[in-house]
Amino acid sequence: MSEYVIEMLNITKEFPGIKANDNITLQLKKGEVHALLGENGAGKSTLMSVLFGLYQPEKGCIKKNGEVVKIQNPNDANALNIGMVHQHFKLVEVFTVLDNIILGVEPNQMGFLKKTQARQKVIELSEKYGLKVDPDAKIEDISVGMQQRVEILKMLYRDNEILIFDEPTAVLTPQEIDELMEIMRCFTKEGKSILFITHKLNEIMAVADRCTVLRKGKYIGTVEIKDTTKEELSKMMVGRDVNFKVEKKKQKLRDTILKVEHVTVPSKFHKNNAVKDVSFQVRGGEIVCLAGIEGNGQTELVSALTGLEKMSEGKITLCGKDITHSSIRERSKSGISHIPEDRHKHGLVLDYTLEENMVLQEYWKPEFQNHGLIKKKAVREFAERLIKQFDVRSGQGVFTIVRSMSGGNQQKAIIAREIEKKPELLVAVQPTRGLDVGAIEYIHKQLVAQRDAGKGVLLVSLELDEVMNVSDRILVMYEGEIVGEFDPKQTTTEELGLYMSGGKRQNRTAKEGA
Repeated sequence: MSEYVIEMLNITKEFPGIKANDNITLQLKKGEVHALLGENGAGKSTLMSVLFGLYQPEKGCIKKNGEVVKIQNPNDANALNIGMVHQHFKLVEVFTVLDNIILGVEPNQMGFLKKTQARQKVIELSEKYGLKVDPDAKIEDISVGMQQRVEILKMLYRDNEILIFDEPTAVLTPQEIDELMEIMRCFTKEGKSILFITHKLNEIMAVADRCTVLRKGKYIGTVEIKDTTKEELSKMMVGRDVNFKVEKKKQKLRDTILKVEHVTVPSKFHKNNAVKDVSFQVRGGEIVCLAGIEGNGQTELVSALTGLEKMSEGKITLCGKDITHSSIRERSKSGISHIPEDRHKHGLVLDYTLEENMVLQEYWKPEFQNHGLIKKKAVREFAERLIKQFDVRSGQGVFTIVRSMSGGNQQKAIIAREIEKKPELLVAVQPTRGLDVGAIEYIHKQLVAQRDAGKGVLLVSLELDEVMNVSDRILVMYEGEIVGEFDPKQTTTEELGLYMSGGKRQNRTAKEGA
């Protein structure tokens, strides 16, 4: 019997203009958590997609328990007890939780769907692993954390023994991340084997047994976690030392750029308001962070500020100009740039090229069009400059279809486009979600550079390390209200956690009037 439950030997996978996997070998032991680490575009998701049957490699072979297997599609992978939770969930939004879990393996008798036993199995699995979900809730009505639980239950329902998690914590709150780590430990105690793609070194150190590192499509090495450090792993990943501390000059506050007064935003999902009578300011030369557990009104507040959603009450002023009823384009022209929470839904047109996406906010300007006709040469030169400046990696340069790019490089493209607009206010929602340590370091420098140039930055983040390191001022949101205001130098993550969970709240009236 082989020591390894899965072996991927000398795997090579090519796409037009890029060798995503170049002779990579990965070996997974039974009952271990094996982390796969690498920069954005290093080939991690491609390698796992080969294992799951979504891609066919040009070279190499896959073995299960020492026997060569052929995985032509995900059904073959499932037959071999291999399951995968994808970075961007593969769920049907208008279906219920139960329908999504059984999709493709529907229990039936004489052609009639039989859901009673399936429902019972799902309930038993969710209770056993602490994955509480409502089987009858529609996917479009539940949080991303809940959606991930559905993806995990899909694997468990199919009795998968080899579990692939592709960036599983990128969309989770700190509490949900801790829960997921505990669930992973439960899986390995039962003899399941886990392949875990992540950029977060703290998570690797906390839960993984071994780690394989890829860089630019090549295999760098495999290390035992107990014998290594975060610093060594980051150096293997990016090929240089990474500074984990955010360097900031002394703050020079300027005039108020954004003034939010008594803003209320209705909820789409229930009768209560999602944002309730919120007031705050952002001045030039500061990074203000909205911190909070997902689903506490941050998304709706940002949508109201950027024009994506209507508010029922309140006033928004940008650089002294009332933009409460302005269109999205008018707000953009007035000086707002927006790095959105969902890069696929609100940040990019996935089937457009990279160069087309780079001018989405500015194609109507005279430098890019003449009487409605796009100046392709000007667009191309503009896009090429941004790609180089922000190190956006893609197989075919400006001609790359954005859908085919890695999530991290899609994010870098959005950040390049939004910062290049030279905004007065940069609204950055989860700007480092799904990015590697090298890219995170770079993005943090960009945010600080905006602040040092006298611009205002409104950062929305679930990452408490990011909240504490990057921001100059922290506003905590809970159930649609701002319940606390903090100086990061004078608070702790434990104190923030209390306010984020509703355990404490401040009286902010005096501060608002200041």
